[in-house]
Amino acid sequence: MLTGDSQLPLYVDLDGTLLKTDVLLESIVLLLKRNPLYGFLLPVWLLRGRARLKHELARRVQVACELLPLNPELLAFLRQEKDRGRRLVLISASNEAAVRAVGAHLDLFDLCLGSDADLNLRAEAKLASIRRLQPEGGFAYAGNSRADLVIWAAATQLYLVNCHPRLVERLVPRANAITQFDQPEPGLRRFIEACRPHQWLKNGLVFLPLLLSHQLNDLGLLLAACIGFISFSLCASSVYLLNDLLDLESDRLHATKQRRPFAAGELSLAVGLLGSPALLVASILVALLLPLAFLQILLAYWLLTCLYSFVLKRVFLLDALILSLLYTLRIIAGSAAIGVVTTNWLLGFSACLFFGLALLKRYTEVSKLLAQGKSAIAGRGYTAASLQGVMLAGAVSSLLAVIVFAFYINAPDITELYSRPGLLWLICPLLLYLLWRIWSFAREGRLQEDPLLFAASDHRSQCITGLCALIIWAAI
Repeated sequence: MLTGDSQLPLYVDLDGTLLKTDVLLESIVLLLKRNPLYGFLLPVWLLRGRARLKHELARRVQVACELLPLNPELLAFLRQEKDRGRRLVLISASNEAAVRAVGAHLDLFDLCLGSDADLNLRAEAKLASIRRLQPEGGFAYAGNSRADLVIWAAATQLYLVNCHPRLVERLVPRANAITQFDQPEPGLRRFIEACRPHQWLKNGLVFLPLLLSHQLNDLGLLLAACIGFISFSLCASSVYLLNDLLDLESDRLHATKQRRPFAAGELSLAVGLLGSPALLVASILVALLLPLAFLQILLAYWLLTCLYSFVLKRVFLLDALILSLLYTLRIIAGSAAIGVVTTNWLLGFSACLFFGLALLKRYTEVSKLLAQGKSAIAGRGYTAASLQGVMLAGAVSSLLAVIVFAFYINAPDITELYSRPGLLWLICPLLLYLLWRIWSFAREGRLQEDPLLFAASDHRSQCITGLCALIIWAAI
């Protein structure tokens, strides 16, 4: 167990030190979630100083301090020092209201100090405040950033929390007075995780028009479809970052989503605020290599996902309908990328299939909540009372998908593409069995993930998909 000199008062920073996150960034995300138009006011407030910016944010939003991720090693050490009678002071550049709220929640500190409307309690200003409280004698300080260097230079005992190795190197001459806590994880790995590359599998739908039009051997069209896939994947990751920022509080209340990089505090919110628009710009630049129609569909997809993230995902059933539309837009984009027209039967099949799967996912989430003794999904419109209705609507939609698929393969412009179109009817019972199996797993509580990811990793589902592909090849 790490120990300290209990005779020295210990001053503890908040953002990035006691917390894994930054209250300022948390407040900005919370404000933008409430109304994105506040984004135009943020620069105006910042021109009047960082202290004023924090003050204006504190007036409008209140961060749920009980949900904020803490650095566990430092917290355990502070509790130990508190038990030994050491004086602990929480001092931060965050607004004083937030600092006091965190201090009251933890019940560890003898005093809590933060910025007000005029004074940004950072670097030299923070040191001056410590000096007023500690006019003579030494003190210990726990921090995490370059702004803390001036304070560490005056401190007798140094505690480095979640510090970058380069920052630690600058303090090596005082190594005998340094104690380190909560070493940071590699940021790049966590950023890639936040982009959710495993979800890019869904963007494979852009290849479907190429496959069904039997032009897979056309290298030019294949290249266009690959470009479309890359563009959609970058756009999707942009939205995933935005969605995770907006869902911070609900994710932290979720049994598994609380481990996501932003929710867990393992990745700075600044990475999301900058990374999301950067990935969108990259997606648009890639899309410029394709016909204009593809770019228009891509932007419609992004706009719809933003509306979903800010508003529509909280509306019962409408959220699932929007998700099914987003999947269908991928198919339409694939058609635009290679210049073919997609039949309405295929789009109808896609809409029914993915509406049913979206409801299946909600059914699974509500079922898990019931098992945990809860009654509603945080930030969603689903409750325990809606469970049976969700299952019925999802099952009916899945059945309709098979029926619409039957109309699709019987359409004259589709049968003309196959030498043995009758073989395609064999896909209907296989598809019906696959959907029934996934719903059965959900009802039995055995479905632990996104149904599409389950189907991609389940061996029997893989065999059924492979058999369907074989039937299509034989029909050609």
